[in-house]
Amino acid sequence: MSLPPGFLDELRNRVSISQVVGRKVVWDMRKSNQAKGDMWAPCPFHQEKSASFHVDDRKGYYYCFGCHAKGDALSFLRETENVGFMEAVEILAREAGMQMPARDPVAAQKADRRSELATVMEEAVKVFRMNLSTQGGAAARDYLARRRLSPDALARFEIGFAPDGWQGLWDALRAKGIAEDLILGAGLAKPSTKGRAPYDVFRNRIMFPIRDARGRCIAFGGRAMDPNDNAKYLNSPETELFDKGRNLYNHGPAREACGKGAALIVAEGYMDVIALAEAGFGGAVAPLGTAVTEDQLRLLWRIHDEPVIALDGDAAGLRAALRVIDLALPLLEAGKGLRFAVLPGGQDPDDLIRAQGREAMAKVIAEARPMVDLLWQRETEGKLFDSPERKAALDKSLRAAIRRVADPSIRAHYGEEIKRLRWELFGNSRKRDVAPPAAGGQGAWRGGGKRQGWPLPNLHPLPATKSTLLAATGNDAVAEYLREAMILAICTTHPALIAGFESQLDAVHMADPDHERLRHLMLMNAHDPAPAIRERILSDARGEVEKLMSLPHVRIAPPVTNTEETDLARMCLAEELAKLDAARAVRAEIEDAMEDLSGLADEGVTWRLTQAATACHRAERSRLDDNSDMGEDRAALSAQLQALIDGEVWRKKKQ
Repeated sequence: MSLPPGFLDELRNRVSISQVVGRKVVWDMRKSNQAKGDMWAPCPFHQEKSASFHVDDRKGYYYCFGCHAKGDALSFLRETENVGFMEAVEILAREAGMQMPARDPVAAQKADRRSELATVMEEAVKVFRMNLSTQGGAAARDYLARRRLSPDALARFEIGFAPDGWQGLWDALRAKGIAEDLILGAGLAKPSTKGRAPYDVFRNRIMFPIRDARGRCIAFGGRAMDPNDNAKYLNSPETELFDKGRNLYNHGPAREACGKGAALIVAEGYMDVIALAEAGFGGAVAPLGTAVTEDQLRLLWRIHDEPVIALDGDAAGLRAALRVIDLALPLLEAGKGLRFAVLPGGQDPDDLIRAQGREAMAKVIAEARPMVDLLWQRETEGKLFDSPERKAALDKSLRAAIRRVADPSIRAHYGEEIKRLRWELFGNSRKRDVAPPAAGGQGAWRGGGKRQGWPLPNLHPLPATKSTLLAATGNDAVAEYLREAMILAICTTHPALIAGFESQLDAVHMADPDHERLRHLMLMNAHDPAPAIRERILSDARGEVEKLMSLPHVRIAPPVTNTEETDLARMCLAEELAKLDAARAVRAEIEDAMEDLSGLADEGVTWRLTQAATACHRAERSRLDDNSDMGEDRAALSAQLQALIDGEVWRKKKQ
């Protein structure tokens, strides 16, 4: 059976050889570097104790330094499973999710034709290279010299020239006995509509051969010598050999360089790749006349775990970088990411290297930014967020982007980083970094900057409350911890309420890290159906939920125990959110005011403390109507605060 063109290449691209080999060997993790796909193990083909069997996941090959066995995933499967070639292909195809092609006797003819087309392309390379050295190529040689391309670079990248004639390449290839249909099939010429002989696709252009991962010439890129030409760069049309969305310029050499530790740099064009390679950045590649495609992105990740996108620093380059973000978000996996090198002053890599040298480019690469930074920049740059509506629009667009990340762990980390950037943008001067409550510990309320926490008076709990967590620690942070727990427990029990309280939940800050992660998970799925939200919460944060539901005050809370009482849960959730916000606002205001007590007292300070006390009384009024012990304790706190104001404690402090 003959396989269709490209089937085996696609199969090798989809299958990880380390996974295939890993079923038969035990990796030596002391010697292996899993992040780089560089794996070592005792050889399965001969008896040994040392790890001399090497697997290069990027290149897709294995080699034993003891018995010299070598091959790819197919040959390994054939040797270890004792199966034939086609059976090995079928096994790997099933694992890769690829459907085996139907048996087709014509496939063999197609494979032969592809080989013939590749031969034609190699002949074209020779013709173009010869043209560059002739008198007709003088202008092209001068241009390349001005671009500082050395003779070694011209030879290394096989750069040639297509003269300004209609049938120069056609005649040269026909003189070598190459059939007309092969020249046309290789995309080197087009048939005439005027009844004349076919004409060359490339005319008056500097020619760059494009080779696939196996080193075969599959296409050309041509740079126009005429500045008035409509197309500055022209690529070969798509053929049986060439699919521009599935290949990269300089793929093979870049893969080899990255295997030796080089960074993988994605530039925009051929000259950028050549300039980078000549400057010592061997892992440089470029897409082929299009924006980066999904297939190209997967190729990049097979070469390197974290490619650096170094597109031009102008507006078009930045737009291209932002398109890559939308493409990459759903494909992200643990350990597979992107970084973005923003070049200064609208320059491209070739410009920067020629103007400032290799060191400047190395600095830009070293300072490449993670993808989340570019995502944030895209959503915020040039925008004004001076109203709740505009802030809500930003939150909505960011959540929509983050939801596209399929990996739950990466999605959670993106949410945490976006939350941090959001705080930096909108300011968090009113937020306080509260230490998570520890059993039996005091905890601490720490202000930002030079501010110092102001401890509340040491009030003695009433006998009935001495056994509670709040009274045992004497720390206001614990009160907030318990209230946070109640809010999240209600949302977990009644997930349909999350969407209605989305803005309040988004505005509140959870001091406990587990609570903050659970809150973020709820917001990320707020608009999904309630069963889906509950399933996602239990799937991604089961430990946090179990810890939450084990708290005594949560276990007996009516809105948690009564899963059918949605109206009760809605009222309780609104009350808990309001009280948490009020308590934090009061504490922040009191802390700010007390900080000023060391200076000259004035009516402003008195007014601020009075307002704080009023807010505290108002927040607790409903509780004072009850005869509960907690209400009496908080009433005492409000009374003592008022006593501080009436007694003008700052005047005593000055004396």
